[in-house]
Amino acid sequence: MVLTTLMRILGAFSSIYMLLCSLRVFMTWMPGIRMGRAEMILSSLVDPYLGAFSRIRLFRTERFDFSPIAALAVLSVLNRVFSTLAYSGRISLGFVLGLLLGAAWSALSFVLSFLLACAVLRIVAFMAGWNTLHPIWLVIDSILNPLLFRINRILYRGRAVQYRQGLFTGLLAILLLRMAGGALVGILNRLLISLPF
Repeated sequence: MVLTTLMRILGAFSSIYMLLCSLRVFMTWMPGIRMGRAEMILSSLVDPYLGAFSRIRLFRTERFDFSPIAALAVLSVLNRVFSTLAYSGRISLGFVLGLLLGAAWSALSFVLSFLLACAVLRIVAFMAGWNTLHPIWLVIDSILNPLLFRINRILYRGRAVQYRQGLFTGLLAILLLRMAGGALVGILNRLLISLPF
């Protein structure tokens, strides 16, 4: 009972902290946004955590910094761990295996969800005719385009397609992968947790 309650509290805390980190990352992408004292408080709460990942060279390239994605992925994994512990209330071999599977999927699903959000934003910008030369769209394009190229190369077998069609195809492919993967992992996770040992 104590373990379950503690894990629920930690799960709620990690969810809130992940939300704050996401807000902070979004604000760094939009330098024009200013929130005064609220921004200072937010910065003091999450910048030390985000900064720890930004110092890891593995997550940085010459042009882009992917450390915020890694930082949010770790929080997503921790949230999954806390939620699973709160749900099961016990530790067993099946639980550990389910935990490892769930943690791996949490990291992957976070990346897929992030890519999904980027694709939706890019489609909205394209359909609305916004200025796509803004730095934020260049960043989103640099993240999306390599993946979209691979998806379209597989589905269209090298045929040239319009950019809008490629965007929608990529969006649907990522969405289907996210849904199918989540359903499969959910089934496997429940089977593992239900093991009697």
